[in-house]
Amino acid sequence: MIRFILRRLGISALILLLGSVLLYVLTVNSGDPLADLRESRALNRETLMEARTRNMDLDVPWYQRYWIWLAGVGKCFALSCDLGTDAAGRNINSTLVSAAGSTLRLVTLATFLAIIIGITMGILAAIRQYSGFDYAVTFAAFLFFALPVFWVAILLKQYAAIQFNNWMADPSVSLVVSLVIAALFAVTLGSVVGGDARRQLVTGAVTGLLVFGLLTYFDQVGWWRTPAFGLPLVILIGVAAAVMLTTLTAGLRNRRILFAGLTTVGVGVIGWFVFNSWITEPTYTLLFVMFAISIAVCIPIGWFWGGWNKRVAIWVSIGTATAFALAVSADQLLRNWGAFLERKPRPISTIGSGSPSFEGPFWTGVWDWGVQLILPTVVLTVISLAVYSRYTRASMLETTQQDYVRTARSKGLSERVVISKHALRNALIPICTIVAFDFSGLIGGAVITETIFGWKGMGALFTQGLRTVDPGPVMAFYVVTGTAAVLMNMLADIAYASLDPRIRR
Repeated sequence: MIRFILRRLGISALILLLGSVLLYVLTVNSGDPLADLRESRALNRETLMEARTRNMDLDVPWYQRYWIWLAGVGKCFALSCDLGTDAAGRNINSTLVSAAGSTLRLVTLATFLAIIIGITMGILAAIRQYSGFDYAVTFAAFLFFALPVFWVAILLKQYAAIQFNNWMADPSVSLVVSLVIAALFAVTLGSVVGGDARRQLVTGAVTGLLVFGLLTYFDQVGWWRTPAFGLPLVILIGVAAAVMLTTLTAGLRNRRILFAGLTTVGVGVIGWFVFNSWITEPTYTLLFVMFAISIAVCIPIGWFWGGWNKRVAIWVSIGTATAFALAVSADQLLRNWGAFLERKPRPISTIGSGSPSFEGPFWTGVWDWGVQLILPTVVLTVISLAVYSRYTRASMLETTQQDYVRTARSKGLSERVVISKHALRNALIPICTIVAFDFSGLIGGAVITETIFGWKGMGALFTQGLRTVDPGPVMAFYVVTGTAAVLMNMLADIAYASLDPRIRR
């Protein structure tokens, strides 16, 4: 496996080197970087031309300039990158750090959401083949795939930002809207659960009544401006996570695994009270310390309850603790929503990746950082959902028809074991390729999304370099995006070898 990884590293480095040469040559030959100054009538035109020539090293051949850039990039291995200066004399290192931070947090979040939601939808659609849920997922996938990115972004700016901000001034949900939302939830969950018509009808009716009751209650108590989960709902989320993870890994008949998850929830409740001051006024360091403590506690819990299956018990305990921690964080975010609205009455901005002058406690700062991600993240996620859901569905349907899956069923294994341990593992092999290409595609697509939403990210850096015929920003864009794309493809190769050992040879 080590030789396999080293071989892939060497190939990836060679691809990056050749790609950098090609992009540099194309950029420096795309125009005249002094064209605007040659046409200028400013008295200091010659001085400005000399300064730009000095900043961009225009007095030396292109291959020598490329070598200077490559030598600066080589210093990155010593953690002292030197990407030079742009046409205006600004240090590209600092510009790249800011731009890469904006783009990568956007693209990374969108990729993870698309993977989780898309693959889940694809698996459920394959299991419920030709059901109402399958047809709905298929219709949504083709619809999302056909939508232009810029059009979706404009619609979201209008309805998910401007109209939402207007609604938050005096939030209320009408009876008709409540009924429509409840009906949508009822139909969706009834289709996902499956079974005969009676089971789907009961599930849909219970879900619809519950959602309608919650919407009515929220509207009456003004929950929209002062929301919260509360400890009971956090506990319920933790218990649900323990039950779901136990069902997926060992089955509910294995009580010891379930008890490991439930014990983790009980310890989490104790931690709620012990670390309450840290939870309400945290820092990122304190959040990391609390999460590390929870993971350290999960290991002995899983070891104690696991019996002969300690490894599964430990992972179920860790998964339950993660779900409980996310529920606690969501509760704190909701509790600070009202304080955030006081500082920012129109919460979702249509332009920019943050509020430069925003000041407030930790959780309100997270709100300001997070709400700016919502619109562009939704755009990129929606476009990618179609690909993941369709490929996962097709791969799952093909895998479930294989001989080894039929053999697993004939041996009497439960459908959960057949799907999760036999079919899904092999169905994920082609999905790894999609993940690698989609991540690099999202970075390229983020250029359009960032332009529409006014993000100062890698897209702005790239267009700036092309507009001024400056290879510095363009190559800085390549260093991040090219490395990310090649790295993701290399990780896909490693994932192939991990999922199917035959590929290593």
